[in-house]
Amino acid sequence: KSTLIKLMMRVYDPTEGSILIDGVDLRQISLVDWTSTLSVLLQQYSLHEFDVEGAIAMGLPNEPVDAEQAVIAAKLSGADEFINEYPKGYKQQVSREFEDGIEPSQGQLQKLALARALYRLQGGQILILDEPTAAIDPLAELEIFEQMEKATKDKTLILITHRFNSVKNVDKILVLDGHVLAEQGSHAELMQKRGIYASMFEGQAKGFREKM
Repeated sequence: KSTLIKLMMRVYDPTEGSILIDGVDLRQISLVDWTSTLSVLLQQYSLHEFDVEGAIAMGLPNEPVDAEQAVIAAKLSGADEFINEYPKGYKQQVSREFEDGIEPSQGQLQKLALARALYRLQGGQILILDEPTAAIDPLAELEIFEQMEKATKDKTLILITHRFNSVKNVDKILVLDGHVLAEQGSHAELMQKRGIYASMFEGQAKGFREKM
């Protein structure tokens, strides 16, 4: 799944076949033009050691910092709540390497990285999230994805996840089994098929109920 996303990002090009964007081979589109439309959060990410506002604004590194948009992005990602608890708020230095710096928890780092991706989306059309909430509890995850729907209105959201409660409302679900596209459809359609998706969804739901 991550390899497929990297192909879409043109980290590398396919050795066989082609990726078409509105019928045009992706390799024929200017790399700069294409990447400018993308906002991506992969499983492996880092947070730049600036103040919180600057770390979020690195989503658009060649543009002046827009403090208002940084707050909007943080609210959408769920980061605003803990940022406001920092001694200096959005001006709080990140990283213990600095005298007054703080070290966010893994869940906080993930929300800050998501805020950075959302900040970049103001200049793009496609948001790609690869397991973006792995360090966040399921209830907080539901709230975040409700915000993602708002943030990507009239845009495209591509989500890779193994948590099925976060995909129930998406337009189309693609189920990959190894290198094969095994199933595709909406949540309701795939549940009716009683195939791989339905089996995994029910198994995960049962496990969650048992934990409660």
